[in-house]
Amino acid sequence: MDIQRILVIVLDGVGAGEAPDAAEYGDVGSNSLGNTARAVGGLHLPNMQAIGLGYITPMEGVPPVPNPSGAFGKLTPRSAGKDTISGHWELMGVRLTKPFPTYPNGFPPEVIEEFKRRIGRDILGNYPASGTEIIKSLGMEHMRTGKPIVYTSADSVFQIAMHEEIIPIEEQYWISQQAREMLHGEHNVGRVITRPFIGNSPETFRRTERRRDYPLLPPTRTILQKAMDAGLEVCSVGKIDDIFAHQGITRKNHTPNNADSLAATLRLLEEDFKGLIFVNLIEFDMIYGHRNDPQGYAQALQRVDEAVPEIWKRLKAGDIAMFVADHGVDPTTPSTDHSREYAPLLVFGPAVRGGVNLGVRECFTDVGATIAEAFHLEPPEYGKSFLKEIAI
Repeated sequence: MDIQRILVIVLDGVGAGEAPDAAEYGDVGSNSLGNTARAVGGLHLPNMQAIGLGYITPMEGVPPVPNPSGAFGKLTPRSAGKDTISGHWELMGVRLTKPFPTYPNGFPPEVIEEFKRRIGRDILGNYPASGTEIIKSLGMEHMRTGKPIVYTSADSVFQIAMHEEIIPIEEQYWISQQAREMLHGEHNVGRVITRPFIGNSPETFRRTERRRDYPLLPPTRTILQKAMDAGLEVCSVGKIDDIFAHQGITRKNHTPNNADSLAATLRLLEEDFKGLIFVNLIEFDMIYGHRNDPQGYAQALQRVDEAVPEIWKRLKAGDIAMFVADHGVDPTTPSTDHSREYAPLLVFGPAVRGGVNLGVRECFTDVGATIAEAFHLEPPEYGKSFLKEIAI
């Protein structure tokens, strides 16, 4: 069958069990899906279950079903690091051998002094923190002084929180661009992130949806760039455009939450074109995983599951859809950080044979290799296509 469209939906932070090297990352025992299911007394995901989700990892409430309608397996992370950037890049054919730098003790003086010089302001913070907690702690002082709040996390990020009524949003973006320009060489963090917020007290502070990410450029050409160069449509939904530095994308839908991202995905599926739709669903990571909220995490999974029939309705002959992930964020562990886990692989659509067990794939780049084979693109350096195993 001639493949027309491939839809890849990244369930950001939805891991499927500890990866073989989880101990090196302090993540032994992590299983975002399995542990969440146990914590909430069972998940209710009948539509993904029908595709084959129950075969991927043991999940209370989601046992394997006879005659699943899709193909299923799990992907092994191979890039160094367990962050959003490396996970998404690996899915699209770029495998990193060196992790991005992290700063468990905050950024060194030479970084902070150069940042202050560039923006003409002093700063607050400079330590690892939860984004919601640090604005509660320092938000009032920021409003009084106008000093941006700089913080990081277990990820390779330089985050800057600023109140929209104290520093206008365009100036916030300029400040973040100064950070991105200076952070190179040994300090080439994966992302600089603008974190705007509003409110007038610690109780009312909340982050807005005008966040902006400034990632590094991928070191080699991604599947997105190869597809665009071949004349295919490459439609991004969610924060995909930021993750790939706006490279290799023909149409952007920068949606801020899962509901808007799913709605944009359904609209795209109603159109006729040949190419790729690449979607990030952010809430498992951003809202629930990092806040250790298994109930919210489970409810977000259920809302995605409820959209599956609408996705099926819009898939046409020659279409392939996939659910994957970039890393885990197990909401049941003491840690609030990402977890080194397998990614689930769930493949369905009119062009996909049901009941195919894809097993444990050697790397995330198998997804990119499959897209490359389907669209007759140059394959990535790493990865093995599973197209022939699933294609009708």
